[in-house]
Amino acid sequence: MNSFPWLTVLLIIPAAAAVVVLAVPRRFATVAKQITLAVTLVEFGLALLATIAYEPSRAGFQFAQKYSWIRQFGVSYSVGADGISLVLILLATLLVPVVVLASWDEVAGPAQAGSAGADADADAGVVSRRSVSGFFALLLALEAGMIGVFAATDVFLFYVFFEAMLIPMYFLIGSYGAVKEQAQRSYAAVKFLLYSLFGGLLMLAAVIGLYVVSADQLGTGTFDFATLRQLDITPGVQKLLFLGFFIAFAIKAPLFPFHTWLPDAGAQSPTGGAILLVGVLDKVGTFGLIRYCIPLFPAASSYFAPMVLALAVIGIFYGALLAIGQRDMKRLVAYTSLAHFGFIAMGTFALTSQGGTGAVLYMVNHGLSTGLLFLVVGFLVARRGSRDVSAYGGMAKVTPVLAGVFLIAGMSSLALPGLNSFVSEFLVLVGTFTRYRALAIVATCGIVLAAIYILYLYQRTMTGPLVHEQAKGVLDLSVREKIVVAPVVALIIALGVYPKPLIDIIRPTVTATFEDAGHTDPGSTVPVNAAPVNASQAGGHS
Repeated sequence: MNSFPWLTVLLIIPAAAAVVVLAVPRRFATVAKQITLAVTLVEFGLALLATIAYEPSRAGFQFAQKYSWIRQFGVSYSVGADGISLVLILLATLLVPVVVLASWDEVAGPAQAGSAGADADADAGVVSRRSVSGFFALLLALEAGMIGVFAATDVFLFYVFFEAMLIPMYFLIGSYGAVKEQAQRSYAAVKFLLYSLFGGLLMLAAVIGLYVVSADQLGTGTFDFATLRQLDITPGVQKLLFLGFFIAFAIKAPLFPFHTWLPDAGAQSPTGGAILLVGVLDKVGTFGLIRYCIPLFPAASSYFAPMVLALAVIGIFYGALLAIGQRDMKRLVAYTSLAHFGFIAMGTFALTSQGGTGAVLYMVNHGLSTGLLFLVVGFLVARRGSRDVSAYGGMAKVTPVLAGVFLIAGMSSLALPGLNSFVSEFLVLVGTFTRYRALAIVATCGIVLAAIYILYLYQRTMTGPLVHEQAKGVLDLSVREKIVVAPVVALIIALGVYPKPLIDIIRPTVTATFEDAGHTDPGSTVPVNAAPVNASQAGGHS
């Protein structure tokens, strides 16, 4: 099964399906939804089979394919998966069908748009300006782009997918975002695009620089990742090229202080778009740090590590403090991600196997916990027509199931022991502590702030007496909505109790990545092989 072209198949299916769905006439909107859901479920099934076929003990990329694309410039269609990229592909293919089912009634077709209830639909967040087919075709195109960016092993091909992902996300925000806030929606979409394009241009300059260096050393230029890793780049050139890649990835992640596009984009996106934006797309930034910055520029990574760690710790506190003060629930969830990405960056640039393993695991767990938070917020907004916290209060009395799911999502986000985020946060902090003790201690204090903004949000929206009388008629989760949240809740609990299957896939690749770059683990009383693999072994809260 290892010789089967898993990654190419995973790329082609959603890309082709996007064209098909886009061609579906508007009057057959339900058909477009059904095709999209079927395709995304097939994608997830194939990703699961690929994960089963993957052999963690084997070094290097698996499921590799390479075909010459632009021969004169050394560009090739080259894909492969290792333990880092595979789990992120699995995350992407899991969240897309969740988003499709969650967005089933979020986009209204032409019949609804012209109905007497159109204004009421607008209040509930239902979009009627564009076709249903267009919305779901964009989701499929976005899925193809996400898989491509994680699977690419040619740096130029990676750049192509890196930029191509912007197009469907831009239209999801600009055309299918908040109904009543057209100016803000357009502003958020343009801001997202400009920030990403600026980072992409810096990375393109660095990619060209790599090509020139490879041509100088090898006699012919190449973009092949494995070949580029073998280059002997001088420290000064490494620093310049590192910065080109790092700033692009820091914007995409986003990391402090490159984060200012995130709250606007997260707040103005449709619920499904926000889930994929923060749950998967932003992981391209943190994925790039560990995939490209550290292996290609090991000396520069060591040089800039203290600076990145300082920015990460600032981001943990800054994001948490801003989240505490938010009244807009979507912006609040977006700011919590700024704090979480600080932990991921810290684990990555601690340059230890434990920290790196925790960082990659954190990427997956953050996608699940934040995805569930956005789902819950989206359900609330659809029922009450407002993102403002003051529009809620005592909702647990009328929506007990929704309140329970909200509580699980919140507890996962603040890394409660027994839920998924705890183990990854623990590994990040322990891995950082072995090399940067003071930073790890300071970052640990940031966990207190996470508890404040999550519990404060839950208290203001769910507990106490029912604040608004009109909320008495609000319905609890429907059968479809329960089906949407069930797999995410199940994974949050399962990975909190038993994360070993994911760790076993991630850790060998992370260890090899750091060792190949010359970063060995410092002496520690907690050896890498003794890293806790479930909540009960991990002990108390980090």
